[in-house]
Amino acid sequence: MKITIGHLYPDLLNLYGDRGNIQCLMKRCEWRGIEAETIAYELNDRIDFGALDIVLLGGGSDREEMIVCTRLQEIRDDFKRYVENDGVVIAICGGYQLLGHYYRTSEGEMKGLSLVDLTTEQGEGRLINNVVLKSDLFDMPIVGFENHGGRTDIRGNRPLGKVLYGSGNDGKSGFEGVVYRNVIGTYLHGPLLPKNPALADLLIEKALQKKYGSDVRLEALPDKEEQEANRYVYDRFVPH
Repeated sequence: MKITIGHLYPDLLNLYGDRGNIQCLMKRCEWRGIEAETIAYELNDRIDFGALDIVLLGGGSDREEMIVCTRLQEIRDDFKRYVENDGVVIAICGGYQLLGHYYRTSEGEMKGLSLVDLTTEQGEGRLINNVVLKSDLFDMPIVGFENHGGRTDIRGNRPLGKVLYGSGNDGKSGFEGVVYRNVIGTYLHGPLLPKNPALADLLIEKALQKKYGSDVRLEALPDKEEQEANRYVYDRFVPH
């Protein structure tokens, strides 16, 4: 079995170590004997979504996000078909905001891709904190770090998790991230996946199931260190 990961514009969208998410996916495939390759796309490269099994859209500053946004509008239809055909996407911070209809800031409105029914408005001050979530997708909590000025409204979509510590999508709803088909959007950096191996494995498994059939299941890995790192953050910030 083999998967191909598309890393969109890592030269512009690689805030807080988002490239580490690629390294995590590659390593967890390697440990299982699954062949994996990553294709890094620069701004003017043609993207063949039909050749990709996972797409990573990372985070960047508002300026970099605006540059990427203009380019993404040109490939929006292809990206939309990929998503609606259950392509796997992990979108982080700026990438998460670009999934929606728009990101409205004091500098103007940034048009999103409308891949997911959500909107983002710039709020007063930045939401900066460690974050701990309880997600229905996993037994383990999801942990990470947020630093964003946007407040995201996910409308009627499913959140990635309930906030146990931190601010999340908007600092008031009590939820963080979004799940739509095989798309996950989140504000959590860190990088995200090394601290949350169950989430990394979900992306890999969904990609393999789409490509090779729904009966594909990943074998468990001895994630002692990853689980300890995850538990440390949980114990430090969540009262119990």
